[in-house]
Amino acid sequence: MVRVKFTEKPLLKNLLKNEKLAAVSIGNLGEEAAVKAIKKQGYKVIERNYRTKMGEIDIIARDGEYTCFIEVRLRKNNDFGSPADTIDINKQRKIIRTAQYYAVTKKIYDTPMRFDAVLINADAKGGKLTNIKTEIIKNAFYIN
Repeated sequence: MVRVKFTEKPLLKNLLKNEKLAAVSIGNLGEEAAVKAIKKQGYKVIERNYRTKMGEIDIIARDGEYTCFIEVRLRKNNDFGSPADTIDINKQRKIIRTAQYYAVTKKIYDTPMRFDAVLINADAKGGKLTNIKTEIIKNAFYIN
């Protein structure tokens, strides 16, 4: 009798890793589309993917006198809600805390801040986005 070792776990692990990489690259494509959209509207990008222990801000940009902290949300379909539905109160709090930390570390106390969102609906096939529909929401949420 010949014994065969099954390698299902490593295969599953690699499959999940590949799916995660695909999601990250689609997310990067979404951020690229968001940058193009906000630049068309006159924003000046300062920083992308600002990370701290408190959270991450996708894009930090200037829009006139405002420093804008921009959350990018991409959906391939709305089966589980629209892109806006995914920016819940907990995500808002994380972004606000991270933005406050950014303001303190960059010493931008006298600059008005705003929290915007770029909502993207698109088809994602073959590592590309097609049928891109972008919506920019200024003042998507506020500090209470």
